[in-house]
Amino acid sequence: MGEFPITNFRFPTTINARCPMPDAQFPTINCQLFLLYEKIEKNLEIRERSFLVNVKCRGITFTNIQAVIFDKDGTLEDSQEFLRNLGIKRARLADAQIPGVGEPLQMAFGIEGDRIDPTGLMAVGSRRENEIVAAGYIAETGRGWLESLAIARRAFDEADQMLKNVPASPMFAGSLEVLKYLSEAGLKLGILSAATTQAVREFVKRHELSEWIQLEMGVDSTELNKPDPRLFLQACDRLGVDPAVTLMVGDSAGDIQMATDAGAAGCIGICWGKAEVSHLEKADVTIASLEEMQILAG
Repeated sequence: MGEFPITNFRFPTTINARCPMPDAQFPTINCQLFLLYEKIEKNLEIRERSFLVNVKCRGITFTNIQAVIFDKDGTLEDSQEFLRNLGIKRARLADAQIPGVGEPLQMAFGIEGDRIDPTGLMAVGSRRENEIVAAGYIAETGRGWLESLAIARRAFDEADQMLKNVPASPMFAGSLEVLKYLSEAGLKLGILSAATTQAVREFVKRHELSEWIQLEMGVDSTELNKPDPRLFLQACDRLGVDPAVTLMVGDSAGDIQMATDAGAAGCIGICWGKAEVSHLEKADVTIASLEEMQILAG
């Protein structure tokens, strides 16, 4: 089927907001047409608003930018406390099945007292990567590999169920306003997280971000994880932009390496409240708040 030519498409004059057409004999069909036209108009508006802009962070200016892709945990969402509690719960549930693995697992997850290591497994790894590491510790007790994987997966599933009613992690203060600001400047925005795509979608829905976020993408494969540059390339393809006009904003070295290897226009590291951190040294610039991202007038 050929591509529908929508470049100059506008509502037919016979359709009004009351839907259906005043002289319609088939109201259900006309309402469906109205909704289709409305969706096309919205997509056109997004397309027309997307153009090249200059973005400044501290002393660095990124020119001719068309899109910005954000990590989720630790970048948009203040999820450290939730991830810490999730890691502890996973370790304890595994320990209940295999005594002795709980404490080593907490260390492997990067749990350090009342905080998590920003470079550790819970902070930057996918769920599948965490499962495999947990299974590795379990296998060291003499269990077979498939049994170890099953035990780890069961502990993870039980932890999810136990924490499913825990209040959701908040967005970092000012993040929503920055997303609106960047979108209104004409930039396409997306989220690329090491969490699952479902988790990203739930985050966008919970915080009502769909008006500004055009890409909701997570890691759902065992074969493709951060910092594989193919993830960033896929994200850019889905946004309809070239990596060379796209910025990556993230709080981990994996975000920075992934985008750099994919040929991104630039990499912005973020560590809320403290911009000078060693694990983001390869970023083009590191900021302590998303509010440091500024659009320069053309």
